[in-house]
Amino acid sequence: MSLINTQVQPFKTQAYLNGKFIEVSNESLKGKWSVLIFMPAAFTFNCPTEVEDAADNYPEFQKLGAEVYIVTTDTHFSHKVWHDTSPAVGKAKFPLVGDPTHTLTKAFDVHIAEEGMALRGTFVINPEGIIKTAEVHSNEIARDVKETLRKLKAAVYTAAHPNEVCPAKWNEGDKTIAPSFDLVGKI
Repeated sequence: MSLINTQVQPFKTQAYLNGKFIEVSNESLKGKWSVLIFMPAAFTFNCPTEVEDAADNYPEFQKLGAEVYIVTTDTHFSHKVWHDTSPAVGKAKFPLVGDPTHTLTKAFDVHIAEEGMALRGTFVINPEGIIKTAEVHSNEIARDVKETLRKLKAAVYTAAHPNEVCPAKWNEGDKTIAPSFDLVGKI
């Protein structure tokens, strides 16, 4: 079963954010757009490149009223050390979420049971806590957060314009389509 258009399941965990430990829950996601970025583990060779990419683009997420959450199966304690020792991860101004119980990785269907880690999964969640996009792929392939931003912008746009859809390769400011019977077979 797809996670698209389903409610985020209840959860409560700890995260490291800007020199503090904070609680993050399904309730934390409500009231704003959220982007959950699952990674296999802290202290790897590839994950810091993705954290840095998200950090470099974080102002764009904030302009959209969205919060970014990096999630690994490590603890929030590990994330503090990761943040303090990696120049790339040290750029993060968003929560580094610990999921040592694997509650989140299982709920978002990215858990690798044999390894106790997560697949690379990216989820855009609307302010009501509904999953609007999902991308999951193998761990040797890092993501480009610009594509995540494009998808977030499309989700924000279509939420504000429910009678429009975003065509392939849509970017902010591009034309959208108003679905109609008359367009079927003509595009």
